[in-house]
Amino acid sequence: MADTAIVDVDGTLVDTNYQHALAWSRAFGRHDVWPPLWRIHRHIGMGGDQLVEAVAGEEVERRHGDALRDAWVEEFDVFLDEVRPLEGATGLLDELGRRGFTIVLASSGKPQHVEHFLDLVGGRSRCAAWTTSEDVQKAKPAPDLLKVAMDKAGGTSGVMVGDSSWDFVSARRAGIPGIGLLTGGFPDADLREAGADHVFDSLPDLIAGLDRTSLRAPR
Repeated sequence: MADTAIVDVDGTLVDTNYQHALAWSRAFGRHDVWPPLWRIHRHIGMGGDQLVEAVAGEEVERRHGDALRDAWVEEFDVFLDEVRPLEGATGLLDELGRRGFTIVLASSGKPQHVEHFLDLVGGRSRCAAWTTSEDVQKAKPAPDLLKVAMDKAGGTSGVMVGDSSWDFVSARRAGIPGIGLLTGGFPDADLREAGADHVFDSLPDLIAGLDRTSLRAPR
């Protein structure tokens, strides 16, 4: 039986995926690289350490990778005050806590962004721990971030809650079951193919359906 709920942040608790896609598009544009927005969106949830090459190729990563990541931070900062928590974000954390799960937020975001999102969802008082990009050398879809999250939570068995395909590729590589949400704009079929055992339309739907998932019972 699981004792730890590993919850993604961007696109799962806070509504940021499309802002991230636009920020990456503007960052690429600074270097006259113009991948289509749909392709960028398909890779949101993948760590920036891997996204540049995945979206635009090895040559762009070699020539501009670090500069693109710095530009993305600057471009995303413009949107930060517009970010809102998704409906049900605090409700999910409260319900998971009520059921007895240790909650850890698994984010590969920049520390200053994660700190801001923690304030939006009351994460400091509701979660035992959280991660940022500084905790790992390789972010999702590598399993490292989830392993660090479990270590920080002190858990023995976890369940991943996320919104992107990369959450569940990472979870599968870490041997962790997953619960998907459509809140990040990834289709149901993509989430299931990546490894999600269940997919819900929204956080309120997940809260109502927790008893059908591996987060159905307390420790």
